[in-house]
Amino acid sequence: MKQLLVLILFMSSFLSMTAQQLHIKYYCTNWGNSDSWDTFCLRVKNAGYDGVESWLPGSPNERKEMIDALHKYGLSLGLLSGGSGGTYEEYKQSFKRNLDEAAQLKPDYINCHTGKDYYSFEQNKTLIELADAAKNKYHIPVYHETHRGRFSFAAHVTIEYLEKIPTLQLALDISHWCNVHESMLSDQTEAVTKALSRTEHIHARIGHPEGPQVNDPAAPEWKSIVAQHLTWWDKVVAKHKENGMKLLTITTEFGPAGYLPTLPFTQQPVADQWSINVYMLHLLKDRYKE
Repeated sequence: MKQLLVLILFMSSFLSMTAQQLHIKYYCTNWGNSDSWDTFCLRVKNAGYDGVESWLPGSPNERKEMIDALHKYGLSLGLLSGGSGGTYEEYKQSFKRNLDEAAQLKPDYINCHTGKDYYSFEQNKTLIELADAAKNKYHIPVYHETHRGRFSFAAHVTIEYLEKIPTLQLALDISHWCNVHESMLSDQTEAVTKALSRTEHIHARIGHPEGPQVNDPAAPEWKSIVAQHLTWWDKVVAKHKENGMKLLTITTEFGPAGYLPTLPFTQQPVADQWSINVYMLHLLKDRYKE
């Protein structure tokens, strides 16, 4: 009887530990890429990424090139989606159409740039409901990115949506909020905590009070800023583990020249975008070893 009890306790502990194992998939942004899809995907695979995050290519030929390259190198796909138009009605129809098109490719997830910062709460809520409908119809996770210019442009605004729309799930790019609030958000604790609790996808870019992207996260002058972002992401990872979730997705999303600071007159970037994103990949992989 004693041996049986010990065995039961051991199995219970083992199953509990197994349930908490979390797999993190890392995606590379194709923002700023000028190579062919085949060349780009080979670089992505060799760097150690699991997939690519991209806007849906506009032409059928490029979509085929993308899918062929992803399959060739065994890479997953995350898609960005949004809307356009001169009026809200035009935007809404575009938003729905783009979601439907993105879903046809069966990506791992769809990350939405949703609405406008000047749309009313009800207008943006309608767009979020359209995304929920697409999620349920296609059985694909649909997230809404915290982003300047969107409904989620600021912490104190986004918290209202989170409180009133329980199905709302975020793709957290908190670098935008650092820029919008010109702070590291120490006075926005409630909103940030709520956002972290509803984050299902992370854009791993480092922002600061005067911009959405530091010039190089490896530079020592950004040490405390990088540490703060890691602290936020640690909480998302911990939440996923505590809730017994199996998967978290992360995109390293440092942008190209223009977003990446440049030198005057020559417009030469002050750092290398690809190297920065790979640096972030290795930093996070080492931090969140499974």
